[in-house]
Amino acid sequence: RALVAADGRGFVVVTHLRPNLSAAQQEQAESAVRAAYGRLAQALPGGTRTAVGSGAALEDEIVGQMEADLRLGEGIALPLSFALMVVVFGGFVAAGMPIVGAIVSIGGGLASLYAFSLVIDLDASTVNVVTLLGLALSIDYGLLFVSRAREELRAVAAGGPAADLTREQIVAAIARTTSTAGRTILFSGITVAISLAGLLVFRAGTIRAIGAAGVSVVVVAMLSGVSIMPALSALGARRLLARGTEIAPESGVFSRLAAAVHRRPWLVMAACTVALLALAAPARSMRLTSSGIELVPVGSPQRTFYERLDDDYPALRPPTATVVVQGSEDLAQAWAAQVAANVSGVREAQARPLGDGYAAVAVHTAYLPHSDEARELVRTLRAHPPSAPAWVTGNAAALTDLTASIAEGTPYAALLVVLATFVLLFLMTGSVVIPAKALALNVVSLGASLGVLTWVFQDGHLSGLLGFSSVGAIESIIPPLAIAFAFGLSMDYELFLISRIAELHESGVENNRAVELGLQRSGRIITSAAALVVIVFAGFIAGKMLIVKEIGVALTVAVLLDATVVRMLLVPATMELLGERNWWAPAWLRRWHVRHGIRE
Repeated sequence: RALVAADGRGFVVVTHLRPNLSAAQQEQAESAVRAAYGRLAQALPGGTRTAVGSGAALEDEIVGQMEADLRLGEGIALPLSFALMVVVFGGFVAAGMPIVGAIVSIGGGLASLYAFSLVIDLDASTVNVVTLLGLALSIDYGLLFVSRAREELRAVAAGGPAADLTREQIVAAIARTTSTAGRTILFSGITVAISLAGLLVFRAGTIRAIGAAGVSVVVVAMLSGVSIMPALSALGARRLLARGTEIAPESGVFSRLAAAVHRRPWLVMAACTVALLALAAPARSMRLTSSGIELVPVGSPQRTFYERLDDDYPALRPPTATVVVQGSEDLAQAWAAQVAANVSGVREAQARPLGDGYAAVAVHTAYLPHSDEARELVRTLRAHPPSAPAWVTGNAAALTDLTASIAEGTPYAALLVVLATFVLLFLMTGSVVIPAKALALNVVSLGASLGVLTWVFQDGHLSGLLGFSSVGAIESIIPPLAIAFAFGLSMDYELFLISRIAELHESGVENNRAVELGLQRSGRIITSAAALVVIVFAGFIAGKMLIVKEIGVALTVAVLLDATVVRMLLVPATMELLGERNWWAPAWLRRWHVRHGIRE
């Protein structure tokens, strides 16, 4: 009766493949089964509906949708990014340089990904991650380098015609650019790579694989930024000055913004902090899940198949938990009876032999596989095992183990990233205050992005606009990925800004004036880079896979908040309030920095 639909108008045929088949044999056997079912469907009376599903078919559908989302995201991001860069740079040559760097970085990242695939299993989303990160960082680094190269070339030209620039002048300007912007790119690349290396601390294979692939593409993007960008800038130096060789004024929109913030620093800091904390509030109720069919869009073939199977054939629903017992069937049956009688919510517990001295107990409840009740059941079964070695498996158990491993690895990953970032920023600035302030601001902005992620996807807001069905939780791998990526990009913009401020302060400019000039010189780069990165991430929000949408929204919000609220408002406000204390370090650290600090 389990194979007959609840309404009596359908039935299920279950096909079991022989165990221990190789991957090729399994694929061949499944193809043969599908062909046989196809012939059966043709022989059935007219009006009969058939559907075939399997774990492999669901996986193929997920991978196929990932690839489709990747093509869609790139199809949206690349043309729009190029169009915006043409507007920002005022020419096709300058706009094309970061795109060339992006293509090289993505190609190098995918090559490293192929190498990783030979030794470790990679999740289908890893390709999306490499493409997304490579594109975002290459645009950032290309924009920074080309903008600084144009600034240095204008200084060399001193208002004269671009055509009169000599080869020696061009080489000197690009060398100066490489020693300043190239240094920032190097620091940024190392910082982002370290933030992604924190993912290697986690035990979950998918997170580790994405971390390894991410580090690879960051290194490629960094190397591209300090090698290909100087070469392209030198080749197209005269074309970079198509808008003229006049030196940009020291005052403008961003310097006036910083001056306005300096007049009301306490008010700006309080308003921004309250707003970010309000956005972060929903993250306190964040729940994690690990979806299966929910990942693919509603109405897709395999999702429809499994939803109908679950609705029409309730007796075929998998148990909430399966306990494998190393012992006799009698022992398993006795323990199953105790579970059915004593554990709340258990409707049935069935024992069956597995052979070789093992038995399995299937524990059935009315709980949804990823619900809090199902996870509590897993913890109860593990806390009261039979009098023999036993293992609790199933979807709820896998999710419980995954979330536990993430919670276990998070402190170590955070410690690694915080220490490394602190050291790098100290080496760059000679201050212990600036690294501490940068880390504190990043924590607040990251919390806000996670709060928005929870509000949208867990609570189901904007589901109609973004085209998804809420599962009442966030995919478990999204928070660590979003934090690692957003932290890296946030430090990217922090370095873009602080490097200019520190450069001015070291040359003798007073703190507040250094902030105003630094924001004026880097604000346009930061906002342009952020706008381009938002376009990249928005391309992935347009995809249909739930996990791709979630990472796209989380990073889009993080970049928007960081490039506007944090860099344009909070950083000038806090630096005004701290004054010269921004550059404080203990005397022994200052002496160490004088001898060993990294300078141009």
